[in-house]
Amino acid sequence: MADEKIRLGGMALVNGVLVHGPYSWAVAVRGEDGELKVVAEQKRLRAADVKNPLLRGPAKIAEVFALLPQVHRRLPEAKLPFQRPQVLAAMVGTALVVKSIKDSERLTPLAAELLGGVLSLAPAALALRGGELAAYHGAEHISIGSYEHGEQRAREHERCGSHLLGPLLASSAIGATLAAKAPPQLRGPAKAAAQLGAVAAATELFGWMTRNPDKPLSRALAWPGHELQHRLATAEPTPEQLEVAEAALTACLELEHAAADSR
Repeated sequence: MADEKIRLGGMALVNGVLVHGPYSWAVAVRGEDGELKVVAEQKRLRAADVKNPLLRGPAKIAEVFALLPQVHRRLPEAKLPFQRPQVLAAMVGTALVVKSIKDSERLTPLAAELLGGVLSLAPAALALRGGELAAYHGAEHISIGSYEHGEQRAREHERCGSHLLGPLLASSAIGATLAAKAPPQLRGPAKAAAQLGAVAAATELFGWMTRNPDKPLSRALAWPGHELQHRLATAEPTPEQLEVAEAALTACLELEHAAADSR
């Protein structure tokens, strides 16, 4: 069991890397004094236990967000990507702008959803400006990708969350267009259902893309995410940053192997 490849995910931090598997997570950070600190725990919320296709996608997103308070409690030194005041301000401002666009009657639902989706990337772009976040993102991809493929990999990863961009934009645009056709009294619930359905559809489509990377549709949907990774979201890490990512990976795998042996 210990030799089997475990499906891993991750998140870059301002000063480290979070790696998580089906049952556990680990975070490693480099302190201001240069000290490497590592913490690992079992997950409390596990999306792997959710089998319903409609709930599987939202559960995966909820699982990641549920990890963040655990990380902060166990390792207060960990600096999350959106903790900076200017990034939080950008998130609030972008949310207001996107809401006004989606409420606009001058745009079609399809155009409003596509424009709103693109503008929603602004906080992430701001978070990646300056600091070491993009390099730690690259380190996360290299460590996980090299483990999965058994050879040294580049800083772009085929399962990065950025690859959800294409499927989510497409499914959200279709859902918004369909919801706009509902009777006025049902339009609110229809929009909510469309948003939930878009997340579920995008996640399932993303899974299909990872299983069929050579299909023309898969390549087309993956292109925006790959360009985002290559041009903005990742940078070449230093050996010290790679050491941090490898420490998080090793700690997570130790817990995953222990959980597998106990089942």
